Amino acid sequence: MGAATTGDIPAVTGAAITGSAVPAGGDDPVEPPGGQREDTWAPLADRFIRGHYGTLRGRVRTHVIDAHLREHLPPPPAAIVDVGGGGGNQSIPLARSGYQVTIVDPSEAMLAGAAEALEHETTEVARRVRLVRADAEGAAAVLGGQRFAAVLCHGVIMYTDDPRPFTAALADLAEPGGIVSLVAKNARCLATRPALEGRWAEALAAFDTDRQVNGLGVDTRADTIDDLSALLSQAGVNPVAWYGVRLFTDGWVSSYDQADPGTGRDDLNALLAVELQASRRDPYRQLSRLFHLVGVRR
Repeated sequence: MGAATTGDIPAVTGAAITGSAVPAGGDDPVEPPGGQREDTWAPLADRFIRGHYGTLRGRVRTHVIDAHLREHLPPPPAAIVDVGGGGGNQSIPLARSGYQVTIVDPSEAMLAGAAEALEHETTEVARRVRLVRADAEGAAAVLGGQRFAAVLCHGVIMYTDDPRPFTAALADLAEPGGIVSLVAKNARCLATRPALEGRWAEALAAFDTDRQVNGLGVDTRADTIDDLSALLSQAGVNPVAWYGVRLFTDGWVSSYDQADPGTGRDDLNALLAVELQASRRDPYRQLSRLFHLVGVRR
């Protein structure tokens, strides 16, 4: 089986993780700027990588985002950076398609999950992936100023209190003409999930806030499409498209919350097709739990 290396990508020694995920060449790992930081995601890494992505919600999220993303990506072997890429659930499949992938994450535990996943890939695929420990704002320095044809950041901005420096940091990683792909929580429909679950007081309060505790028990922040588009534009990225992510399987039918939807392959394929259509059409996409915004670097 494969091991994560730098492959043909210039070596970076910013991945402060052990085992096969350390960049090739025998270099000692270097800590991110500012020194060692507490890994606040360590207690949640397994639940997120295996738990969330193993549920139907996680499968729908991955499927829909992947379908949108591939419509905008340049052809392989373009270089992609996945900021906050965690266990590589979204970006390792891109490496299978021939893309050169850098997964950046501040969590050693998350990157260890990606390293474990790569052990089950072929050597050819694993050689296209490198793992780097850094946060979004420190990534440019750790990566030596490298620019990428695509910058992915899916489901991470919701954990930041101030999205302005975060979006600017993402824009700085994109080469001119490169895409920036952001997935955020939809502030316009925070009341939907608690209402569908009968938590009426929480649903009422959700109309007037952009904060909500998620299924992992972590406080998160939501954005609007207009506000996030404006921030990207200010950072030098022209928004070109947006999509919804996850509608009917996000609490509308309680049985869909299970890891196994209890349906056959044909029914599952139909379910994914319905979610994909809803992600592209009004008014459905406006009601989705998340939204996917794609822009092009000027």
